Amino acid sequence: MMTDEEILKKLEDSTKNAARNQLETLQSILERQTGVRYLRPYLSAYSKPVDAATYKRAVPLSCYDDYADLINQLASGHFDHDQDDQPLLSVDPLACFFYSSGTSSSSMKPKLIPYYDSALSKAASQIAHQGSGAILRRLFPPKHDVNKILCFIYADNITTTKSGFKVMAASAFPLQGSRNKNWSQLSRFSSPREVIIGSNMQQQIYCHLLCGLRNSEIIDGIITPYGIGLIRVFSLLESNWEKLCDDLENGYPCLDVTEVAMRDSVIEVLGGPQPDLSKRIRSICRESDWGGIVSKLWPNIRYVKCITTGSMNQYYSKIKYYAREVPVLGGDYFASECCVGINLDLAQPPEKTRFVMLPTAAYFEFLPFDMERSEVVGEETVDFSGVEIGKMYEVIVTTYRGFYRYRLGDIVKVVGFYNYSPQVEFVMRAPKSSFEMITERNLMSAMESLQMVLRNVMAAEIVEFASFMNLDVSPKKLMLFVEVRGMELQDSVADFRRCCSSLEDAFGSIYKVQKDRGEISPLLISIVKPGSFDRLLQVAIETGAPASQYKPPKIIRNHETVAFMEGCSLLTVSLDSLDG
Repeated sequence: MMTDEEILKKLEDSTKNAARNQLETLQSILERQTGVRYLRPYLSAYSKPVDAATYKRAVPLSCYDDYADLINQLASGHFDHDQDDQPLLSVDPLACFFYSSGTSSSSMKPKLIPYYDSALSKAASQIAHQGSGAILRRLFPPKHDVNKILCFIYADNITTTKSGFKVMAASAFPLQGSRNKNWSQLSRFSSPREVIIGSNMQQQIYCHLLCGLRNSEIIDGIITPYGIGLIRVFSLLESNWEKLCDDLENGYPCLDVTEVAMRDSVIEVLGGPQPDLSKRIRSICRESDWGGIVSKLWPNIRYVKCITTGSMNQYYSKIKYYAREVPVLGGDYFASECCVGINLDLAQPPEKTRFVMLPTAAYFEFLPFDMERSEVVGEETVDFSGVEIGKMYEVIVTTYRGFYRYRLGDIVKVVGFYNYSPQVEFVMRAPKSSFEMITERNLMSAMESLQMVLRNVMAAEIVEFASFMNLDVSPKKLMLFVEVRGMELQDSVADFRRCCSSLEDAFGSIYKVQKDRGEISPLLISIVKPGSFDRLLQVAIETGAPASQYKPPKIIRNHETVAFMEGCSLLTVSLDSLDG
């Protein structure tokens, strides 16, 4: 096993030889995969080995829909018998499917990403994940006496396809297989295995918290995949701290925890009644001062770690409120399809977070993106060495896992180079089509401005939000769904409407031009019931989304979600009139 120094040196060397490593990565993929059914129509006329220029000329850019039929055949076991028996996407054996955090435009169900048992894929992924761990340990060297991590992780919602393959979140994959082989790596977690593999997210969060409080003196860090996960944790703490203290005092979890295996494992962690610990935590929580609560409850903690870039950026200020002086560390740029980039400077806030692209993780191309027009510029891509600092690009990947010139759907900005690898900032998810008037970035900027106004004028707080552009009516209609805390509807609607009066200013030039032409009707803002987005999460989990990877949608694209949110509406405010 490599030392941390050896891992970091290997990462360093890979970025120094980025161009060569990129070509070797593509070559190693094509040497194995050229004959698969997806690639054969494009490459069969060319003699091997196929070089990068030929590959980019012959194989078109692709999106998930181009693979959906083949993926469905793999998942169902029902193959197109008019074709030969050549492998569909990869010659390597299929191990399982990962859920993508994205959904299709017509359904709330997540996409399926095939994961192949490939030595090359494993090696590429392993160095990225090992590098991430080495960077964290370099920043916070392990301690002997404070050595537990409160990790809100869920090996949840594992299903099986008709063809017998497991489907899970990518983050749950390391938790599968032999208990002795894989679970020994997780011995630093404060929660037992039974909590991690539980089937009820609310009960899991509660038990994670309870175990973390029991180990409060030896918690070194708090980790959760996404910032929204930490917001849910502290929201549950604020509303359930008395129960948690009672459980510590009694030595067993409350009756809300119904899963027997989870209950029994937590009882073992608690180790009997803890009256002194319960008294200390009760005295802290009773003050209802949640600012800096992290170090109050966990006095020896050194960091909080979660992704706060992209759509998670909106939660950063709230997480900092809870953490105060405890550093909030960022995550890396890993997708279900492949690892993309690594964060070498974890302590930077979201707006300064940079990812160094990993030249051995996949073959990368970059499609120029025009932010003003909110669309890509042509279909001519540039490679690692061709990107320009300051410009925006959509990321294109060719992976070890059966995706070829695949549009990842992410917009990044190149902000520099680390050795010869591009350093990028994550900007937003790409628009799905040219018909989308506003981008995820526009929406988040607008809602950030609205939040400041609401806080100053009404002492209210935006809990969550999403948008939907209805293109089936004329003129087109944009609706925002907003969940607000601290606002009494009967007294505050007029004030709320005034607060929203300048909301559209942040929606960008395309929206403004079409609004001025009368092609978009007045903006509608639907105030939804408290807990609506939490209920949307439950519905998503019930339809297959993994709890640990769920991200609340910012741009709603399917009518199922719209219908659900409309059913949660308390009233709808128009910037020209008032309904409700």
